[in-house]
Amino acid sequence: MYSVRQAQKKTAQSSRTAETEERTRDRVLRGVLTLGPVSAANLGEELNLTPAAVRRHLDALEEDGLIVVAPIKAHGAGAGRPARRYVIAPQGHSKIGNDYLDIARSALTMLQQQVGDDALRLFASSRAAEMEAKYRPAVEAAGEDVAARAQALAQAMTKDGFVATANEMKPAGNSRLPQHLLASIQLCQGHCPVRDLAEDFHVFCDEETEIISSLLGVDVRRLSTMSAGAHVCTTHIPLARDLGSSPEHTEQK
Repeated sequence: MYSVRQAQKKTAQSSRTAETEERTRDRVLRGVLTLGPVSAANLGEELNLTPAAVRRHLDALEEDGLIVVAPIKAHGAGAGRPARRYVIAPQGHSKIGNDYLDIARSALTMLQQQVGDDALRLFASSRAAEMEAKYRPAVEAAGEDVAARAQALAQAMTKDGFVATANEMKPAGNSRLPQHLLASIQLCQGHCPVRDLAEDFHVFCDEETEIISSLLGVDVRRLSTMSAGAHVCTTHIPLARDLGSSPEHTEQK
């Protein structure tokens, strides 16, 4: 007969399997967050998962609304079906962690209504100043080179959960301008702890852009923000322009 002990053993095995699947699914979700836009094949290689396993978890995460497919055509590719690349969805950001969001939104709304926009900006500015003070030692230690400082900033921000990267963008070979005048860095943030708040209070993005500029010592420009619907926040950092030598910072909304 099928014993109680056998039933308990089977239940325990099923529970362990479910826990393993959940942990793996969380790894896949965080992999999309860190690497996105990323293909199933590349994600499987990074996480050491079989193609069948990674696709199973991607399908489940997509069905739950935690990730979305961002059709991106490979550079230089002709007509045809775009490659499938996965990025984190707003609900995925929330699952990874935006604690006390409702409380924070209510408090900031009350602050803005009762005291005014200046008080809200002062609050955002104070938060940005704390970030700048925290990151400055690491950035200063990288020396005067803007690219090195950007890499140091990306690493420091990643430790705070921003999942940041700094990639150098070089001009095409047929450019008429000297390469050093066109080269730039794109600082990309795959996650933002205050993304949902920034949707309602853009001042957080404004102040964050200001401290990036201050830390790197150059004028920067925000190309995209998650609060405006992009899957990453992207900041353009020129490698041959001093702070104050060009128009004021601008940000895409």
